[in-house]
Amino acid sequence: MFDSTEVETPFALVNRDKVERNARKVANYCSENGISWRPHVKTHKSRAVADIQMKSGAIGLTVATPREAEVMATVCDDLLLAYPVSGESKLDRIMHIPDNVNLMMGIDSTTVLKAVSRAAAHAGRQVRMLVEADVGMNRVGLQKVEDIVDLALRIEQCSNVEYKGIMFYPGHIRSSQDYQLDDLKKLRSDLSQIIEGLDATDLSPEIVSGGSTPTIWNSHEISDLTEIRSGTCIFYDLEDLQIGVASSDDLAYCVVATVVSTSVPGQAVIDAGSKALSKESRGSDGTFGILLDHPEVKVKGLTEEHGVLDLSDCQWRPEIGEMVRVLPSHVCVSANLHDYLTVQAEGQLSKWAMEARGRSVYSNEKSQ
Repeated sequence: MFDSTEVETPFALVNRDKVERNARKVANYCSENGISWRPHVKTHKSRAVADIQMKSGAIGLTVATPREAEVMATVCDDLLLAYPVSGESKLDRIMHIPDNVNLMMGIDSTTVLKAVSRAAAHAGRQVRMLVEADVGMNRVGLQKVEDIVDLALRIEQCSNVEYKGIMFYPGHIRSSQDYQLDDLKKLRSDLSQIIEGLDATDLSPEIVSGGSTPTIWNSHEISDLTEIRSGTCIFYDLEDLQIGVASSDDLAYCVVATVVSTSVPGQAVIDAGSKALSKESRGSDGTFGILLDHPEVKVKGLTEEHGVLDLSDCQWRPEIGEMVRVLPSHVCVSANLHDYLTVQAEGQLSKWAMEARGRSVYSNEKSQ
């Protein structure tokens, strides 16, 4: 599969052609349905991938950390920080990204609002604001219409910030795309009530930011939506394959591993464990991944450096030293575990840096 003298396993492998095709497909879908695409960079953490997304038609990028904001400010001049940032040092870093970057932030409390307003005033810049609504994820966001309206009014009263609308994340909708319509109907109803409440106080949202990769091809079913932040759709993973939002031909990311042991009957062990795949499974069967070339083979167990393959449902028996391609359950967490992305294009391998990984300040590193 690959020359072990050229690259050591485990490594994250990306197919450039599929990345570019995935980006064009999402951008075209959004254009056809009057929706904008502002992809979340947490999936790839890479300026090279972000550049592909922007050139494909994304209107801006979504970030979650100061590091991501600092890095992506070198690629894009329209950023949404979709995270309620707390802490003076973090806000100071965010406010000091280049002035040419049009910065927007999502919040769900007056505490963060006041902190952002102070930090923006100190930095001498204006920050656009979105009020985050909880539409079922039960993670962050305000749940009551009156609280959403109240926070929007408070934004209007603060200096150096500008109310632009609302944001939400339908992360609780993870069923097959053919069975999402009832959940989306409730989501539409909840959003309508929020928007009606804002309209009644002359706070009609200019921006309604939402969406997810599991719901991506049903985004047009969400009335009033102006942009989606789907990020995993640049690579896709096992969950996306299982719920039908991606086909096997769309899968642009995998982890290449080597079989290191076959001593236990009915299984094999690879050198990609939780530190390459991540110990996160989605779905009811607890699978951490499957083999792309033998999809009936599941990664049934993980320790730090060991991945255990279940061979009970196939006739294939790997040999020690054989390389395999693993599709992880959750690509975002897996990619973040690797130092760089190994990129395959036209039969050649190269590397893409993931400059937005980590927490340290990003400065004077553009040549790295």
